[in-house]
Amino acid sequence: MQSTGERLANHGITKRRRSPAAIALSVSLALFAVPTIGAAETELEAELVEGNESPWAQGEAPPLLELEQFFRDPQHAAGRISPDGDYVALVSAHEGAMNLHLMKRGDRLESARPLTAEPRSIMGFFWSRDGRHLIFVRDRDGDENLELRVIALKDAVGQDGIPESRHLAGGDGVQARVQHVPRSTPEYIFVGLNERDPRLHDVYRVALETGEKTRVAKNTAEIEGWGFHEGELRKAVRTTDDAGTEILRVQSQDEFESIYTCAFGETCSIANFHPDGERLYMRTNAGDERDLIELVLFDPATGEEERVHRDPEGEVDLGGAKFSDQDHRLLATVYTGDRQRIYAHDEDFESHLDWLRDELGEGELEITSRTRDESLWTVGVIRDTDPGSVYLANVETREIERLYEGRPDLPREHLAPMEPIRYTARDGQEIPGYLTLPHGAEPEGLPLVVMPHGGPWIRDTWGYSGTVQFLANRGYAVFQPNFRGSSGFGKEFLNAGNQEWGTGVMQHDVTDGVKYLIDQGIADPERVAIFGASYGGYSALAGLTWTPELYTAGVSMVGPSNLITLMESIPPYWEAGIRRMHGRVGDPEDPDDRERLKAQSPLFHVENIQAPLMVAQGANDPRVKQQESDQIVAALREAGHPVEYLLAPDEGHGLVDQTNRLAFFAGLETFLAEHLGGRHQADYPEAVQERLDLLRQDVDEVDAP
Repeated sequence: MQSTGERLANHGITKRRRSPAAIALSVSLALFAVPTIGAAETELEAELVEGNESPWAQGEAPPLLELEQFFRDPQHAAGRISPDGDYVALVSAHEGAMNLHLMKRGDRLESARPLTAEPRSIMGFFWSRDGRHLIFVRDRDGDENLELRVIALKDAVGQDGIPESRHLAGGDGVQARVQHVPRSTPEYIFVGLNERDPRLHDVYRVALETGEKTRVAKNTAEIEGWGFHEGELRKAVRTTDDAGTEILRVQSQDEFESIYTCAFGETCSIANFHPDGERLYMRTNAGDERDLIELVLFDPATGEEERVHRDPEGEVDLGGAKFSDQDHRLLATVYTGDRQRIYAHDEDFESHLDWLRDELGEGELEITSRTRDESLWTVGVIRDTDPGSVYLANVETREIERLYEGRPDLPREHLAPMEPIRYTARDGQEIPGYLTLPHGAEPEGLPLVVMPHGGPWIRDTWGYSGTVQFLANRGYAVFQPNFRGSSGFGKEFLNAGNQEWGTGVMQHDVTDGVKYLIDQGIADPERVAIFGASYGGYSALAGLTWTPELYTAGVSMVGPSNLITLMESIPPYWEAGIRRMHGRVGDPEDPDDRERLKAQSPLFHVENIQAPLMVAQGANDPRVKQQESDQIVAALREAGHPVEYLLAPDEGHGLVDQTNRLAFFAGLETFLAEHLGGRHQADYPEAVQERLDLLRQDVDEVDAP
């Protein structure tokens, strides 16, 4: 039987092979992306819309996998070893949400006991440097006013039941940002707070035992980020008047000196301090001679820089660099082509990685935590057809054990490989992407779901995606294009997307990819849907608006419909970088930009839309506010166009609550099955169906702002 790659090759779909010199590491960042907390085979009744051909007409279909196997909260996630190696903290399902748990290293996973009982899943946690405290992050129903709370380890291990957590910073209209967790003074952390001015974060030193705060920097210079070295505030970053980036030396609480700049469209940021404490490792592509981001060593005293490393394959930007927490020496650099690659710069680290590869096999590795002496690591590994597992590895004694498996009841043998592909856009530019076919289906005449990523200044990567695998299991081919404007492929590729939303090259690249798959005979031109979240939701609206002949249906989740109102309602804490956003999207105060933004906004062109649309929104979203969905729904209603609307009153820019998430995907698969003919579950658990009914809005009652 042919592999997926062989079958795609026979249809002209090209893919690139991963370099044998590298090992994968998982990295991702987002701005307008959607945060979510990311399942034994089940005999389910499936429904297939009458009159539509199954993608498995010439073969045996895999079993319909239960919705919950993909989208319920994982049993365990985010395992982190304590600095002394005695404990493992992780988030696990408890009281209907993902809550912080603790266990002794070496004990059975079942012994992990809950430290929190939050009704909404926590957003993350970390250990203090001395391991005496655990700090976790929460918000209120997706409002992104992040609150830090602390639990003392002695309370966590010294009493039964849920220990007391104490407020440290943030919440109630104030956003806390962790800036530094120092080794030299582990009883403190440094936190940015926008309490004085909602636009700007001042820096405070916060005592973990008492919560006492001492301001160490007043943000009087529109600072967007702060840089520390061994507990000392040394550097800052801000956007310049011409939308470039400026790295500053901190002279005092409110005095700064410029040491490095890069222009709008370029990237420069501090990766770490050199072991000498003076020079800086920096990520940069500043200057006319550089397109790809590389790692350099910069001397602020002389202004000189030297290249440390760039992609040996000359293909993509530096994705990240890993350093020792003990002495700041460079350990590795990371790149993501079709697959993620990591290059060791330290002999011991290289030996450890080679051993991990031998033990864990091929897959994307992520080192998530290390002990103070860096002998014990927690390591995650995932593959496209495997949600992955987390291991505890002793790199000195070469002992390894699995802490937990990601979604152990999801049958891997029924999941579908994700293949890197290339296609040529209308202007000759090669566009990278990924294509996933239904497991066992031939690449001929398949119903297709196009999934533009959010951001938009991020990119899709290879690996497990619950959404992709869910759609493939329902019988759809899934296409993920890394259109221009995506990051990671150099500044020319990124900047080609500037102000090119909707009617420009960003959307053209998506359109050209769909047409390519149709021309190759892989996609059925009568059964193509476009579905995305955040910027991807905007792209879905744009696809239906400006290429209505191409799509059978569309789904927009927290997607902007009006770029003018989007830019006029950004969160106040984004205003320090607003000039850069104006360069990327547009300035509604500029008359020419305003006209272009209106021309690129689907809201003003709803008469073009022909395909049915499903819209989903979180009522508390601070990035893409509810009005963005309300106004497109109301406009389509007034135009007599079919539209469905799901509104979650307790969510923000994504679906954190498990039942909300399950209800959304139940609604999604039903909508797609109706219009594309894929299969779907015949019924859902009572709680999921009730929540779906609750989220569904009467579009006649939706008011346009």
